[in-house]
Amino acid sequence: MRFRHSATLGAAVLALGLVASGSSVADTASEVAAIRAVNQAFVTAYNSGDVDGMVSLYDEHAVVLPPGAPGARGRTAIRAYLAQDVAASVKGGITVSFGTKEDDGVSGSTGWASGTYLAKDKSGHVVEAGKFLSVYHKKDGKWLYYRDTWNSDGPPPPTAPAKK
Repeated sequence: MRFRHSATLGAAVLALGLVASGSSVADTASEVAAIRAVNQAFVTAYNSGDVDGMVSLYDEHAVVLPPGAPGARGRTAIRAYLAQDVAASVKGGITVSFGTKEDDGVSGSTGWASGTYLAKDKSGHVVEAGKFLSVYHKKDGKWLYYRDTWNSDGPPPPTAPAKK
């Protein structure tokens, strides 16, 4: 009798564990999907020149680390950087997109994503290809960029020779 009771109890605990772990995987998958939605919202806002839309995706204490430029800390500095960057892209007819193979995950209120991006001109010609790494913080039920950086796979642009 004791063995049967222990076996039944053990099976119940195992079943609850499987249900709980399945729930955790589902929760993680939905959180990763939410992070990917932030990335898509960024691309949509960037390509339409919506600086306010992009800035709203960043935590108030976020840091952006762009290539070839100083870091931007906080929404005010991020807005200034993005306004200049987006204006140049809109003027040049540049659009961006993320690659399809992102590597992302979630642990508690922290999330991350890394992957590739392309920047194309009006004719669809790739003018830059690179990679990105973003860290997110979940605040009030919303995923926000907390650290954001990217860089080109190509060589840096040539520098002008020093004046004599």
